[in-house]
Amino acid sequence: MRDSLSMSVQSIRPQLTDQDIHRLMKGETPEQRASVAHRLCRRMALDVLSDHERKYAEEIMGILAADAAELVRRTLAVTLRNSPVLPREIALKLAQDVEAVAIPLLQESPVFTDEDLIELVLAVTSAKQAAIAGRESLSVTVTEVISEHGALEAVRTLTANSGAEFSDHAYEEALRRFGKDEAVQGGLIRRDYIPTHIAEKMVSLVSGQMFDMLVNRHELPAQMAIDLAAGARERATVDLVEQAGRSHDLPRFVSQLNLNGRLTHSLLMRALCCGQMPFVEHALAELSGVAHQRVWLMIHDAGPLGLQAVFDRAGLPRKLLPAFRAAVNVFHETEHDGGPNDRARFRARMIERVLTQFQAIPKADLDYLLEKLDYYSEIAAAEEALATGDAA
Repeated sequence: MRDSLSMSVQSIRPQLTDQDIHRLMKGETPEQRASVAHRLCRRMALDVLSDHERKYAEEIMGILAADAAELVRRTLAVTLRNSPVLPREIALKLAQDVEAVAIPLLQESPVFTDEDLIELVLAVTSAKQAAIAGRESLSVTVTEVISEHGALEAVRTLTANSGAEFSDHAYEEALRRFGKDEAVQGGLIRRDYIPTHIAEKMVSLVSGQMFDMLVNRHELPAQMAIDLAAGARERATVDLVEQAGRSHDLPRFVSQLNLNGRLTHSLLMRALCCGQMPFVEHALAELSGVAHQRVWLMIHDAGPLGLQAVFDRAGLPRKLLPAFRAAVNVFHETEHDGGPNDRARFRARMIERVLTQFQAIPKADLDYLLEKLDYYSEIAAAEEALATGDAA
């Protein structure tokens, strides 16, 4: 067997000398064996092997995986950590090895199935669980198992992993078990999206900057957003314009605002100047009693008289109509650029143009728009700086 393996090694990597092969099989030091193992594994990962070569390569990988020296086994794991040529059985064996050997594979190896990952989560150390939780992508099933059974370190990593698919159950388990942990709170809040009912639960768990970030990044239940805006809990003042932009149920949101007497002409004007047109459309439909589809036509496709008609029907003061009409025109003339955070740049451009075209804006609304202009401009500038850095 040793002779046939030596011949196979030579066919896979002709550059290997007889001395190299001897060191791989019988090297006196782990360093000697690890050096040759690294070169051989790189060749296995990069070359297209014949069936014959692959068979012997797998036998060689099995020998390396059984080497008494951790350095050799780690060399195998690190070199083939993201390669599909590593046999699944060997990967599973290495996953049960010491953490220095197992973690590179648990983090990246494509040969594990979801079933493998679930069994590993239930059987390995917290550091290994965290390695699995940090994989580039995780299915809902694996995410749920980590949320429900993973150690704190793993759940912290999971909540911060944008590639992990979360279900409602996964969110609920993470909160139930570690909802008071600031790292878990921060990981959830920084996610692009969390369900509204999860945001509602988190309101009572977080404070300070975490509270601010939660209410300013995620949709809150309509009534809670209104109550928080009225009460200005802690340092955060809930921005109803921003909350409207996040709402997945705008008719309900505007209805709640109207029932609470918060669907004011000032709120509509602020929303329009920030480019939150869907909210404005639904708000006018709510106030006028006209169906949303018809309101859309009256605003966008029926000329100036259509806008005036729905404006009057909604009971808004006529003195605001010129500013409202100007903002609608700016909205139609301003385009999204299609890049990352283009909504922030779009809204900044909307506000800039409204401010330059219409001067008679009440001071409170003017202060609000200037503050939002700074906010959106900072987001756009940060994104541009990041993009420039990546390009460099």
